[in-house]
Amino acid sequence: MAGLNVSLSFFFATFALCQAARRLSKALLSEGTYASFAREVVGAAQLGACCLEMQVLVELGPWAGGFGPDLLLTLLFLLLLVHGATCDGAAANPTVSLQELLLAEASVPCTLLALAAQGLGMQAARVLTRRYWAWELSDLHVLQSLMDAHCSSTLRTSVPHGTLVEGACAFFFHLSLLRFRNTLPVYRVPLTALLVTFMAYTAGPFTSAFFNPALAASVTFQCSGSTLLEYAQVYWLGPLTEFWPQMQPDHLGTAVHTTGSPLLAESRSQGPGTHSRGTSPLLRGSLLTHTRTCWHSHSSMHLSRYAS
Repeated sequence: MAGLNVSLSFFFATFALCQAARRLSKALLSEGTYASFAREVVGAAQLGACCLEMQVLVELGPWAGGFGPDLLLTLLFLLLLVHGATCDGAAANPTVSLQELLLAEASVPCTLLALAAQGLGMQAARVLTRRYWAWELSDLHVLQSLMDAHCSSTLRTSVPHGTLVEGACAFFFHLSLLRFRNTLPVYRVPLTALLVTFMAYTAGPFTSAFFNPALAASVTFQCSGSTLLEYAQVYWLGPLTEFWPQMQPDHLGTAVHTTGSPLLAESRSQGPGTHSRGTSPLLRGSLLTHTRTCWHSHSSMHLSRYAS
C-alpha cells in the first residue's frame, strides 16, 4: 500500500498546487486573460497530471501492488469529483472550445488561445509528472521510469472501431452535460463523474476512453504500436464526429440567428448569467453558455487494462 499512499500524496499535491496557481493568476492577471488562457492552462495541467499518475496505478497496480478494479474505479470517481469541484469552469478539452466556436459563442481568436492553452497545460503536466516519477518514491514509480521510454499504445483495437468508440464516448459525454446543465452542482458533478467512470470502465480496454484530443496527444501519441496518422484518426477525428449534426446548415443558421437576436441583447443587458422571463426557450437552452464545467475534460482519467 506504500505505492498507493505515494500516488495519493501526488494527487493531493497536484490539486493544491493548481488551486494556488489559480488564485495567483486571478490576483496578477486581468479577468479576460485569466478566463481565456491561465484558467485553461492550469485546468489542463491538473487533468493531465492526474491522468498520467492514474495510468501508472491502472497498468502496474494490479500485478505490482495488488490493486483491484473496485479500488481503481473508486479512486477514479473520487478524482473526478475533486477535479470537478476545483477546475473553476476550465474546459481543458479542445472539443468543447470548438463546439462553442461552431455555436457562435466564442470568437476565433479566443478559441485559438484556448486550444493553445490546453495543449500547453497538457504538455507541462507530462514533463513535470515524468520528473516526479524520476524521484522513484515508490516501487511503482521505479517500474514506470524503466518502462516510460518504451510505453505501448493505448489503442488496442482496429482504427475504425477505435474511432467509433471515441466518438460514442464524446457524444454521450456532451449529451450528459447538456442534460444536466440546469441541475444543481451537488447532483450534476457526481452524476457526470459516474458516467465518465462507467465509460472509462467499458471503453478503456479498447482506447482508454480519452475523448479529449489534447489529453490523448499528451499521454499516448509518443508510444509505439500505432502510427501518428492512426492516433490522429482515433483520438482527434473520433471525438470531432459528434459535431456533425451541429455543422448542418440549418443548425448553424439557427445558432447564429439566436446569438444575434434582440432577445439575447436584452438578456445581456441585464448582466451576465441572467435572462429575461420573456426569453425564448431556444435562447434559454443556448448550449454551454452558462454551464461550462471541467467535466468537459472528462476526458476521462482512463482505466485501461483491468477490465480485460
